[in-house]
Amino acid sequence: MFAPVHTALLLLTWTLLTSALAAAAQDLEPRAYSASPVGTNFIGIGFGRSSGEVAFDPTLPITNANATLYSPALGVGRTFGVLGKQALFTSTLPYAWGNISGDVGDQQGRISRSGLADVKTRLSINLRGSPAMTPAEFARRPHRRLILGTSLTMTSPSGQYDNTKLINLGTNRWSFKPEVGISYPLKKLDLDLYAGIWFFTPNKSFYTGHSSRSQDSLTAIQAHASYTFRRSLWAAIDATWYGGGASVVNDGVPSERQANTRLGATLALPITRRQSFKLSYSSGVTGNIGSKFNTIAGGWQYVWFGRP
Repeated sequence: MFAPVHTALLLLTWTLLTSALAAAAQDLEPRAYSASPVGTNFIGIGFGRSSGEVAFDPTLPITNANATLYSPALGVGRTFGVLGKQALFTSTLPYAWGNISGDVGDQQGRISRSGLADVKTRLSINLRGSPAMTPAEFARRPHRRLILGTSLTMTSPSGQYDNTKLINLGTNRWSFKPEVGISYPLKKLDLDLYAGIWFFTPNKSFYTGHSSRSQDSLTAIQAHASYTFRRSLWAAIDATWYGGGASVVNDGVPSERQANTRLGATLALPITRRQSFKLSYSSGVTGNIGSKFNTIAGGWQYVWFGRP
């Protein structure tokens, strides 16, 4: 009896980890398409803590599934001009560790993992309302305008992965999210709406190296309302919904589609002219399967201007 229970626990913990790391991909990021002068560089250090339960298909004998994950990250970015439009490139190197526990039948198990997660990069271009401007031109800009932007986010198979282990921090696959976003200024308010779709390549070296795991596309929608108190000091209310993403191993039965909602809040605080701190909190509100984590994160950022 131990072997089937142990296998089920491995499946449980693998699903917990991948659900938690996938939740990180459902970023609640207000002002993602905000205007900035070209030649703006930034470097940031962030740290997040996620904890909570994971809901499974009710046909599975898995209960009391909980996880606590920690995720420091290093990020860099730069704005530049493309055909007269403002563009932004960012890259994030995350690390993750955590503990996961759950009951399979009448037995309880616990496991820990620590290592690098998949690198995430993003390229965005503001198609309207935010032309490429030098810092001097940006300072003379008469007023804010509606911004229409598009972006491509990518995660690479760079995280810790071993096909002899079912539980890994890396996904051993590529994922891509094309997205369009609108930012509408209304006095001191900024109203943002983004819509994108995640596409995943298959993991052809799934446990134990002789299986292939594939996943359907995952639709993600974000909405934000932020209020500026003064320069670099603002607060936002955030919401996201994502659905789809059923997965299958080889020719097995697909998992249930996801349909999850998260709400959160963000506060940005200036430290100096070049430094700022951002604090955010989000919580899973509804969901049929997947993670229902409470996540709190903080990040420090340093900005400087280089040659456009």
